[in-house]
Amino acid sequence: MRRGQIEGAGDTWSDADETTFKQPIIDDFDAQAHPYYASARVWDDGVINPADSRRVLGLALAACLQKPIAETRFGVFRM
Repeated sequence: MRRGQIEGAGDTWSDADETTFKQPIIDDFDAQAHPYYASARVWDDGVINPADSRRVLGLALAACLQKPIAETRFGVFRM
């Protein structure tokens, strides 16, 4: 397939047409890649201020230690 050719259509499009087609997708990706975008939709637990990361990590580790660690009944997971 040659550059600029739309597969299956037999037509070609210019670089300007390609840019016009791709730009809304690029704009959406740029907007949705921002961490506040996901947090605003409650897809995560929020964005931690880097100045608070030590305190938040300490709270998370303290919460993890509130329950005893059970003995495992499985082998080693390897990826």
